[in-house]
Amino acid sequence: MSVADRSTFKRRLDDLGVTVTEGAASECADLIDEAAGDPAVGVALGDGVAADGDATDATDATVALPDRIETDPTTAELRAAHTGVTDAELGVAAYGSVAIEADRAGTEPVSLFVDRHVVVLREADLVPDMPDAFEWLGPRARDGSADVVFATGPSATADMGGLVHGAHGPKEVHVVLLWEDGEDDGKPANSEVTGDE
Repeated sequence: MSVADRSTFKRRLDDLGVTVTEGAASECADLIDEAAGDPAVGVALGDGVAADGDATDATDATVALPDRIETDPTTAELRAAHTGVTDAELGVAAYGSVAIEADRAGTEPVSLFVDRHVVVLREADLVPDMPDAFEWLGPRARDGSADVVFATGPSATADMGGLVHGAHGPKEVHVVLLWEDGEDDGKPANSEVTGDE
């Protein structure tokens, strides 16, 4: 992933009204805590396969949720939640899209049935464009291990007349973009980009 890809991704998210917070993987819980409203539900972070094809380490203690995030919510807790926190398997810089997996952990409902979706994405899982995303997705689709939705910004529809946000998903999206500890040379510490800047 290049600096240009990261810049393109952040610019595209800004165009979509999505807030981006960046930081080292070791700051993950703090970055999520700042972005998540109450009550919040989530899915344990770290399962999956990175864009480079390597398995991610589900036991990576640096990429974790804050203790206040409920990771085994009941249906009532999911309905009452303001924020859902999930990771994304992949980010597509040119579109500002993230790949959300429908899995047994409940990633898809946690990302859809809330007012604010906080998405955790490792910078290493960011690809430039859709051909690269399909290169990542192809092998998983062929072996039947992938059930992925590419989400781009907050939910919006004009089916009811004027543009309505949150009709089919979250009204707000906040991306926490993580770089590996020790790889932050030249990157602003714990920086945030919003549509207001």
